[in-house]
Amino acid sequence: MRRSKRTLLALLGPLLLVLLGVPALQGTAAAAAPPAGQATRYTMTAFTNTSESNMYVYDSPDATGFTLRKGPAYTPPSGLIRDPSIFKHTDGFYYITYTTNWTGNTIGFARSSDRLNWTFLYNYTIPISGLTRTWAPEWFIDSDGSVNVIMSLTSASTATHFTAYKITATNSALTTWSAPTQLSGIGPNYIDTFIVKVGSTYHAFTKNETTKYIEYATASSLTGPYTFRKTGNWAGFGDWVEGPALVPLDNGGWRIFYDGYSAGKYWYSDSYDNFATWSTPTELPGLTGFARHLTVLKETVSGGVTLPTNTTRSLQSVNYPSRYAVVRSDSLGYIDPVSSSSTTAVKQSATLTVVPGLADANCYSFRDSAGRYMRHWDFRIRFDASNNTAVFNKDATYCARPGTVAGSVRLESYNYPGRYIRHYNYELRVETYQDNDTFRADSSFTAVTPWA
Repeated sequence: MRRSKRTLLALLGPLLLVLLGVPALQGTAAAAAPPAGQATRYTMTAFTNTSESNMYVYDSPDATGFTLRKGPAYTPPSGLIRDPSIFKHTDGFYYITYTTNWTGNTIGFARSSDRLNWTFLYNYTIPISGLTRTWAPEWFIDSDGSVNVIMSLTSASTATHFTAYKITATNSALTTWSAPTQLSGIGPNYIDTFIVKVGSTYHAFTKNETTKYIEYATASSLTGPYTFRKTGNWAGFGDWVEGPALVPLDNGGWRIFYDGYSAGKYWYSDSYDNFATWSTPTELPGLTGFARHLTVLKETVSGGVTLPTNTTRSLQSVNYPSRYAVVRSDSLGYIDPVSSSSTTAVKQSATLTVVPGLADANCYSFRDSAGRYMRHWDFRIRFDASNNTAVFNKDATYCARPGTVAGSVRLESYNYPGRYIRHYNYELRVETYQDNDTFRADSSFTAVTPWA
């Protein structure tokens, strides 16, 4: 095979989707990173294995490496806070809805101006007689701007026979709600239903409580009828998994997070072909085994890191400052010592032209003095002449994320989100983010005055 370590993911073009103008958690993925001066921010809300009465808030520039911003960030006045779901409303406030207890007929609501400090609003009683459990509320903002909550409800004496329902806010303050409506085609015995809308189609990811698989259904209306398209272990997520939550990525793909509660792990996987196939599941770095049933909100905010384009720079290693990214005679990338006494050829090998990304002009590509581009191949950095294919352009495009010291950057692979250029044994590779200081330092570079 041409690429023994690559998956079908690399060969599939991102979906060219139209942004619906609704909050990104529920909207469609845009195949473009934010422009200079702006950055992507993913905010995660979760309860944890250590406490189902406290909510923790994390954020991330890449939907992979999450940093704790406050924990606990919110504790309700009574009851639990399981399954917290977050969105940003048109009034500028962030809202969560959550499961208030193992049994009962209420869901909770709280509000925040900064994602970190939350004010309890109220517990809302679902007006259905005989409810015994009201679990896993999830926000869904439709393309018409309507604010909905999708819930899993049951009147059974045990935690079985859940059915998906939705309620819709009838005022902008989110204090009054429509009568509950069942989502036709989902249930009984389905739980943790999460919905995204792409174009005119509603895509539902929901856990089959009998088989313990996350299954997939579609509909032309939010309330259905939904038709199941994929069942069993169709995506390779495995069984005894729950709590699916989807978010769009900067490169046009979708990422699903889900709780492998039986194994005590948390996973993510990516899709680029309208949810037909998914990448091999990867444990969520740093949070696997700790965070539980989370949701993630994607926003574009001010800030971020940028590089000057159409200029030459040298990429200096942050933790080995005497070494720089170079291309050797074997066309592979390394970090090698470069100094004022180095030969002209060595200095030239450490000098790169920074240009707008071949696959996304809001990211970056790097060209050596011979006109070859820095790209990854079987996850090793090498320099090759462009062949003008979509795969090459994605291989040679990297998005800038904040590095470990001021002014430094980490370069994330465009077509393998969550993988970064890092040095290992002085070789340059693209490797999956690891939640440790060594990885963060190994993958941080400062763009400095060029050697040649």
